[in-house]
Amino acid sequence: MSFVIRKASLEDRTEIGDLIAESVRGLSRDDYNEKQIELSIQTVFGVDNQLIEDETYFVVVNKDERIVGCGGWSKRKTLYGASRYEQSRDSNLLNPKTDPAKIRAFFIHPDFARQGIGTMILEACENEAKAHGFTSAEMMATLPGVKLYQVRGYVGDEEVKVPIGENEDIICIRMRKNFG
Repeated sequence: MSFVIRKASLEDRTEIGDLIAESVRGLSRDDYNEKQIELSIQTVFGVDNQLIEDETYFVVVNKDERIVGCGGWSKRKTLYGASRYEQSRDSNLLNPKTDPAKIRAFFIHPDFARQGIGTMILEACENEAKAHGFTSAEMMATLPGVKLYQVRGYVGDEEVKVPIGENEDIICIRMRKNFG
């Protein structure tokens, strides 16, 4: 199957939001329980308008023009979280000479998982971050994404409890990669 990667637009927000929910529900069951999945969709996971407005967010579409994957990078300090997740928001710009770019908000539709879409998006993000002068990248990886990031050269094992509401947390892993 052939896929096309392009920049996300504000008009894609509804479809991206739907994809995020499907991705989390379909690909997180081995790592998070039902309550964690649903709460995380309501709170931390969702569309990040800043990434789209900064033109650092990508979508991958299939031959039917359906969005089957999304993800991006950021030149801002926010490490994770949807626009509505105020706990993690910091829109200050990073210094490419001293700060790592942020790899953000990767979601793949379960029907299209393990077909190279995540790698396609990650390569596009890394290439753009490098072109903007960044020499490294970091992320707050959800447990389902850790394997992809490890294969692509990211390292890290710091577990971080991300609050998702109702006194619940999900475990994520802080990961980093130096470009070179």
